[in-house]
Amino acid sequence: MLNIYDLRRRGAVVFMTATILLVGIFLWVSDSLVHDLSEQERQRMQIWADATRQIASADSTTDLDFLLGIIKSNNTIPVILVDDDDQILDHLNFSLPEASDTLPPWVLTPANEEFLRKRLEDLKGGPNVIHIVIAPGVNQHLYYEDSLLLRRLSLYPYVQLLIMAAFVGIVYFAVTASKRAEQNKVWVGLSKETAHQLGTPISSLMGWVAILPDYGVPEEVTEEMSKDAKRLETIASRFSKIGSPPAMQTENLNDVITDAVDYMQSRISSGVKLTRRLSEESLPVSLSRPLLEWVMENLIKNAVDAMEGHGTLQIDSFREGNSAIVEVTDSGKGIERKNFKTIFNPGFTTKKRGWGLGLTLAKRIIESYHQGRIYVKSSTPNVATTFRISIPITRE
Repeated sequence: MLNIYDLRRRGAVVFMTATILLVGIFLWVSDSLVHDLSEQERQRMQIWADATRQIASADSTTDLDFLLGIIKSNNTIPVILVDDDDQILDHLNFSLPEASDTLPPWVLTPANEEFLRKRLEDLKGGPNVIHIVIAPGVNQHLYYEDSLLLRRLSLYPYVQLLIMAAFVGIVYFAVTASKRAEQNKVWVGLSKETAHQLGTPISSLMGWVAILPDYGVPEEVTEEMSKDAKRLETIASRFSKIGSPPAMQTENLNDVITDAVDYMQSRISSGVKLTRRLSEESLPVSLSRPLLEWVMENLIKNAVDAMEGHGTLQIDSFREGNSAIVEVTDSGKGIERKNFKTIFNPGFTTKKRGWGLGLTLAKRIIESYHQGRIYVKSSTPNVATTFRISIPITRE
């Protein structure tokens, strides 16, 4: 069955797929630009190397001005020219640690020579080298670094990725916050309107229940009807309080569990065996009784639905460290592990009817109002499923 959560998840998948596709296109374009610029720089260095070779073998007919112009035209690519013995013959476009404008290029201060030696060793491990044959047995070797422009362009894809990641993150959090605020408004409005609409018929029902004994209706019947009418009044009160901070007071959690289980026990299928094992010690927690009873009733109803009216349902409570623990275990059809978290999302439901808001509201009640946790502890298909609630114990 397609639900709201599935639609939202599909939308997220489409958005992420489109984002990854765009990033891939940008990276491909950037990589192509870097590759083309790298090829252009190698061609320029090849021309520089050819000019160097012709100067070394120049005669009276060689146009030295033209060749020297080629050499001097390189003002962006760092270059080191060495012989077979790694003797530095020339260097260009390096920011040397010591100024040596008054010295010829082949005369280096100790600091500058050490600097260039380190750069030369680094360059020897890379592909940026052109070997120049000056004469038989005489060779020179041109090592060069990528230009500043090429290095910046090489970093551009990573900057682009960071910007895209930041953009996606901002969009995600903005959309999530907007949807959460919108959902909260819808839930609050719907809840208050429901409470308002229930108010009049509940008051009327309570009035009729009060006069039924005058018409000969047995007392035990009117008592049960009165309990249900009061329960409806409690439910309406719960809905009217959604969106407002509930009144919290310290109570024994076992008392709240007992009241909720007692009410539900006579109202679930007789084919469900409901048992409880409550802690013998008191579990004092700061709670809202109406809201926490609603959570327990919701878990019990879900468990009965999962068992389709036949099975065993067990309620446990105990202390674990500084927390009061409640576990609801049923022998129903179970929950797939991949849905352990998604079942708490708005709109997620496996039922043919329902809006999929019960567990969402339960999670909000436990985590936002009681500062606790509610989660699926374990689930084995057609064997057992356990929901666990953990609430901090109030310091005495």
